[in-house]
Amino acid sequence: MAIDRTSASTYTVTNERGGTIVVSSGGGTAFTPVELLLTAIAACTAVDVDIVTARRAEPDSFRVEASANKVRDEHGNHLKDIEVTFKVAFPEGSAGDKAREVLPGIVEMSHNRLCTVSRTVELGTPITSRVANGSAPE
Repeated sequence: MAIDRTSASTYTVTNERGGTIVVSSGGGTAFTPVELLLTAIAACTAVDVDIVTARRAEPDSFRVEASANKVRDEHGNHLKDIEVTFKVAFPEGSAGDKAREVLPGIVEMSHNRLCTVSRTVELGTPITSRVANGSAPE
């Protein structure tokens, strides 16, 4: 993954497959880094939940909301009280019943074991920042 500055406080992120997103400090409609973190947490769990529940029934609606409180304290800026809420509806009938039945368990399993993003955040994985020699991109 690479991030290139495109203008003041605005960046384009490119993944290894060529996909791009725009990130900014909060001006305009681009996502902020904090919004992307919440998106990554919610999307990671959403994928796990969707794969398991859709095997039983295609959802009528599937929405995942992520929220948190941004705080500044003795630990610096960080998020507290991160919450991921699933609002999923399945059709009536036995297939929908089966999907509804597995929903709580797969949400819990994703949170506790499967979702790499939320597991990494909760485990508090150290991050190393460095400055590469030279100033030009490779």
